[in-house]
Amino acid sequence: MTTTLAPPVPVGKAAVGALGMLALSTGALESVVSPTIPLLERELDMSQSEGALLSIVLLITGALITPLAGKFGDRYGGKKVLIRLMAVVSLGGTVSALAPNLPVLLVGQVLQGAMIGALPLSFIVVRKHLPAGESKVAIGVVSGLFVGGSMVGMLSAGPVAEQLSRHWMFALPTIAVVGSTLLVNRLMPADPPGRSDGAGIDWPGLLLLSGMLVTLMLVLALAPEAGSAPLVLVALVVLLAVLVTGWVRVERRAAAPMIDLNMLARPAIWKACVLTFVICLGTTMAVYLVPQLLDERGDGYGFRASATEIGFYLLPGAIAATLAGPLGGLGDRRFGSRAVVNTGVVMMAVGLLAVAAVHTEVWHLVVGKVLIALANGLCVTAMMTSTATAVDPNDTGIATSLILVSRVLGSAVGGQLGGALLTAGTPSGSEVAAESAYVTGFVIAGVVVLTALFVTRTMSKGVKA
Repeated sequence: MTTTLAPPVPVGKAAVGALGMLALSTGALESVVSPTIPLLERELDMSQSEGALLSIVLLITGALITPLAGKFGDRYGGKKVLIRLMAVVSLGGTVSALAPNLPVLLVGQVLQGAMIGALPLSFIVVRKHLPAGESKVAIGVVSGLFVGGSMVGMLSAGPVAEQLSRHWMFALPTIAVVGSTLLVNRLMPADPPGRSDGAGIDWPGLLLLSGMLVTLMLVLALAPEAGSAPLVLVALVVLLAVLVTGWVRVERRAAAPMIDLNMLARPAIWKACVLTFVICLGTTMAVYLVPQLLDERGDGYGFRASATEIGFYLLPGAIAATLAGPLGGLGDRRFGSRAVVNTGVVMMAVGLLAVAAVHTEVWHLVVGKVLIALANGLCVTAMMTSTATAVDPNDTGIATSLILVSRVLGSAVGGQLGGALLTAGTPSGSEVAAESAYVTGFVIAGVVVLTALFVTRTMSKGVKA
């Protein structure tokens, strides 16, 4: 039933700024593991398979929590759910910072995965307190700072772990998360709860979705070594197909499905999800390949850069990613989502293909990475803001959570694909990947991103869900 409530209290720049700080700190905490997997493997005596597991635990948890957080935020109020969710994230960051071994660190990462659900909750709060035009810009700012925070975490994790310890690379962003959460709690007024249909949680759907994501990640992790265990890979692919079929049937029959397939079937929503998946796949391949090429020690290619030098080289890209959020929101409001996404897709493809063709100087990679980071921020922000402001306010959380799940899946596939190409391109007995492996990776990413133009052609100038 729907309850009529008093109009929400307007929010000022300080409250939106607090949400932005929270997005920045959670983005940083999310990304510290990926660039430090080799270091963690050495310090915790981990095998490569254990390292792969550590790298995907947070993504799996996030993909599961995000639609649940969006649904609860729509139902009970975004701020109320956000503060409780960030308490779980803060606990996870603390556990990760104090972890003496891999099992404890895995527990911390599982708890930290709840942070990905913070974005749709932030959008719920903004949407309920600001007019449509201002909310687009505010959502763009929050989205951009989350992307920028991810870059900051990726850049700083290595130097912090080397100069201080692996414990501090988790502790510092966790402290920032706690502080920004307290600011949000103080400055942001409570938003009214939305409609409640009285239905409970879709536990069967959640269980099947969990199985799907875990199986998908295992398939991606084992694909590069399929020749040594082909039957295992085939069995996992069959299991994945069974789980997908079962999940679709359960969600169609559920009174309150975990992921609303009817909403996903809307042209505006599925197009936004497809675009987000493709764009994040291309972006993540670059995020993986560029630092690897900077670190590479090949004959005539690579730059033998240290972790600190790599962070310095990638800093312009982090700045571009941060600026892309508000620029995407402004562009979407003035020109429409289709124009912003088309611009971003072309910009990203140019950056990827240019790096594939020319990568003999550090500045080639720096400029290419800036184009890729800026384009990714523009595209994802345009998709997020247009989707968030096109659906009914009570559906903001679940609609944007679908975009975020697509982002997580695209990032996971892109990272695994980049790693598989370098593994396949490394000669037996060598630790140096062939230059052709990098070229192939950038070309594939550029071509995949260009396929997004086939989808954008069918979009209206503004998304209408």
